[in-house]
Amino acid sequence: MCTVCGCGAGETRVEGHEHHHHDHPHDHHHHGHEHSQDHAHNHSHEHHEHSIIRGLGTQHQHYGQGPARAHVAGLSQSRMVQIEQDILGKNNQYAQQNRRWFAEQGVLALNLVSSPGSGKTSLLVRTLTDLKEEFALAVIEGDQETANDADRIRATGVPAIQINTGKGCHLDAHMVGHALESLKPEPTSILFIENVGNLVCPAAFDLGEANKVAILSVTEGEDKPIKYPDMFHAAKLLLLNKVDLLPYLQFDVAKCIEYARRVNPDIQVLQVSATTGQGMNQWYQWLRMTQQMRLLGHPLASAATQTRPTGVQA
Repeated sequence: MCTVCGCGAGETRVEGHEHHHHDHPHDHHHHGHEHSQDHAHNHSHEHHEHSIIRGLGTQHQHYGQGPARAHVAGLSQSRMVQIEQDILGKNNQYAQQNRRWFAEQGVLALNLVSSPGSGKTSLLVRTLTDLKEEFALAVIEGDQETANDADRIRATGVPAIQINTGKGCHLDAHMVGHALESLKPEPTSILFIENVGNLVCPAAFDLGEANKVAILSVTEGEDKPIKYPDMFHAAKLLLLNKVDLLPYLQFDVAKCIEYARRVNPDIQVLQVSATTGQGMNQWYQWLRMTQQMRLLGHPLASAATQTRPTGVQA
C-alpha cells in the first residue's frame, strides 16, 4: 500500500463501496467537500518505484521525522525519501479536508490507537453504552478483516461503519473520508475512529482527528511508551486499561507513566478498567471537557445544548 510503513497493496473495503487503495484515482464528495482526483499515483515510472520497494518499509528517526533507511537497488535514498514525503503529504491534504469538515460541523473526532488485545473495543463499547443518551455518537471501525468489532459497536445502538484494510496496517485520511460519506455523523457529535491494532504506523498518518488517544493494557509491558515512542509522542491522552488485573500482574504503573512522560511530557494519563468501570468517569469527564472546548463559540453549540436530554450534565 505504501513505502512509509511497508504494508502491502490490496483492496480496502469500506462498507457500502470497495476500492483498490492507492491504485486508482477517486473523485468523491463527503459532506460538502471533495477529495481531489490525483489521489492515485498516475505515472508508470513512479508506480514502478513503488512496486520495487513495496513491502520493505522505512525506518524513521525519533518521532517519524527522519529519512528513509531502506536500501533498494536502482533507487537513491533521496528518491525514496521523496516518495515517502509525497505519500504523507497527500495523506495530509485529505486529513486537512476531513479536519475542516469536522470543525464546520462541530464534530469531535478521536483517533483511538493501540496494539492488538489492549481492550480498545471493549472500552469503546462501555463508553458508547454509558454516553449514548448524553451525546450523539458515531464510530469508524478499522480492522484488516471481519466486521466483528463493528457488529459489537452497532449492538449498542450507535451507528458504525467498518473499514477493512486487507494487508494494510493502518487507516489513512482518504479511507476515513470515504467512510464519512456513508456514516454522516451528526453535527456536534463525538466520532470515535478505532484504528487498526498497531503501535507503529498509525502514528504517521493524520486522519484529521482532534486528538489521538492511546490505549495501553497493563497486560503489556510498562516499557511500551519508550519502545514505540512515535505513538505516545503523538497522543494527547493515554488510557491505561485493565487496571483491575494489576493484583495478578507484575506491572509497574509508576514506571509506565514515567516512560510515557519521558516521551511526551504533556500526555495525560488515566487509569481505567472497561470491565469494572474503574476510572471510566474520569475518561467521560475528559470527553465532556474536550467537546465543550471544541464547541466554545461554535455556531452549532446552542442547538446542541437545546437538544441535550433533560438532566444530562452540560
